[in-house]
Amino acid sequence: MKILGIDPGFERLGVAILEKDNGGKKPFDHAQGREHVIFSECFKTSAKLEFSERLKLIGEEVRNIIKKYKPEVLAIETLFLNTNQKTVMRVAEARGVVVYEASLAGLKIFEATPLQIKVATTGYGRSDKTQINKMVKILVEVDDSKKSDDELDAIAIALTAFAHIRS
Repeated sequence: MKILGIDPGFERLGVAILEKDNGGKKPFDHAQGREHVIFSECFKTSAKLEFSERLKLIGEEVRNIIKKYKPEVLAIETLFLNTNQKTVMRVAEARGVVVYEASLAGLKIFEATPLQIKVATTGYGRSDKTQINKMVKILVEVDDSKKSDDELDAIAIALTAFAHIRS
């Protein structure tokens, strides 16, 4: 099974495709039954562009990733309240574009709260960003040289979906 994990944003969108080995039916270099990152990136849009253009670029990027990697599930973080209302609204709109593209492609949608992500990755609901990033690097093989916080967040969201689907 492949899961597309998304850490929503309109300036930076964390994206990760994780695949779970299917019990030996397909050869993998890694241990059986583990999740593997097959793609991740931090997709950025320029602040110089109109917001509508930024949303269009996000939609196109998500559509292309879905087409290329063919995930079955979109795992996306729910929004938490922020003091900056304008930012929250814009992230919500970007998140809507992502959910729309995934729905059009027939993906199942899994939404995770920040608390669910913390518990699934670290086992502790009050974990901080550093603890989550450290556990993500333990749970899956991650190339330290290129992973941004946004990518690691997307990986953590996909891992959360795998944990919930498993249970």
